[in-house]
Amino acid sequence: MRSVRARAALGATLVVAVALIGAGLAVLLVLRANLTDRAGLEAEVAAREVAGQLALGAAYTELEPGDEETHPVQVTDAEGRVVAVSKDLEAISGTGTAEVGPAPSTPVPSPGDDDDDDDDAGTPDRGEVSSDQPDFANGTATVDGETADYRFASVELTTDEDVTLTVHAGAPLAAEQEAVDSVRDSMLTGLPVVLLVVAGVTWLVTRRALRPVEGIRRELAAITASEDLGRRVPEPGSRDEVARLARTTNETLTVLEASVDRQRRFVADASHELRSPIASLRTQLEVGAAHPELLDVPGAVADTVRLQTLAADLLLLARLDAGERPGSAVVDLGALVRDEVARRAGDRIGPVVSVREAGGLEVTGSRGQLARAVGNLLDNAERHAVRSVAVVVRADRGGVVVEVTDDGAGVPPGERDRIFERFVRLDDARSRDDGGAGLGLAIARDVAVRHGGTLTAGSAQDGGARFTLRLPRRAGAGPGLSG
Repeated sequence: MRSVRARAALGATLVVAVALIGAGLAVLLVLRANLTDRAGLEAEVAAREVAGQLALGAAYTELEPGDEETHPVQVTDAEGRVVAVSKDLEAISGTGTAEVGPAPSTPVPSPGDDDDDDDDAGTPDRGEVSSDQPDFANGTATVDGETADYRFASVELTTDEDVTLTVHAGAPLAAEQEAVDSVRDSMLTGLPVVLLVVAGVTWLVTRRALRPVEGIRRELAAITASEDLGRRVPEPGSRDEVARLARTTNETLTVLEASVDRQRRFVADASHELRSPIASLRTQLEVGAAHPELLDVPGAVADTVRLQTLAADLLLLARLDAGERPGSAVVDLGALVRDEVARRAGDRIGPVVSVREAGGLEVTGSRGQLARAVGNLLDNAERHAVRSVAVVVRADRGGVVVEVTDDGAGVPPGERDRIFERFVRLDDARSRDDGGAGLGLAIARDVAVRHGGTLTAGSAQDGGARFTLRLPRRAGAGPGLSG
């Protein structure tokens, strides 16, 4: 069953069916118990009526058990022998004995058959009816040719002759059976109707609730077919889970569209950046092939180095975009900064770089990626500085901060976020660029984000640029130098 509506309707129907069946059985059991108790009470009243007559000395043949057709009566002695039965009783069960006639050896007393000593004692003794709770049992009785079910009550008594008897009187269960059958038939008739109503209502409600989902599915299918990420799924006006799903889907489509656009721009910019050094290198090689004396070997080497650097940057960005984990190595940022500054000291003649760092400032991550981020910040500062570059490594609020400042022209406030975009170079920087492709700061920020940190641009005290790299400190590291 692939339809959610069908599964929901079937599930609701089954739950309601189980609940109704359980409730119906409980009602029938309670109804049967109540009616049976009522029949038992009626039988007890009839049995005590006959027992009262016997206790007053009535003869067995003079018993009047009320309506004999409604209340069949059987009287037994202590040995279980039948001493009396009601009129027209032809068969009986459930009273302990099936006999419906007095035993031949059972004496039948006559009224006023008292002992001579009773005259001397004045008023004769009367029998006593037991006040104990009677015993109840279900059975059958045949009265005047008609057999029916009865609820029998058994009441004990002692006659004035000190004879123990038991009166078994029955009350018919026909009314109880009729009532239970009527309620049961009504339930069996109404149950399918109720289940059909539940199934239909559930189907309609589910269909209405899932209609926006179908709209979302169709629109996503259309987006997939057209590859148009500018389209959005319809958002229902409700505030339920479906509406939140639609909003989340549109937010995902927005992020996906931005990611695809960024990827397209990245590919276009990378193609443009690669075209220039490749064309220049090809031209130099073609000229050198035709005129060896005119081959510009330093220029060819510079273009090759630029291509190599650009390819490395593109490869690192591709790995970062693919979600490459930064690793779990322990990196001392102070030592890493010293190494990067020392490595650049012999490569070029440029501004003076000063370092102030505290020991024991460790972070967790990839040493190679962190070195690339710090190196890119140093390259950017040296490229735009006039005389000096200052690097400070310090602890700050549970993190480690690397600040790189220069004494150059600085970054305009309106450009401090844009400079971290890929292939973005400000006009002033572009005129002074010595081969950068505008990827250094973008790589540095991506590395910082991948390591759970941030990279921001600001203004130094003397007007230059300040880049602040903040990374979470490794747990358990020492206090370090706070600035």
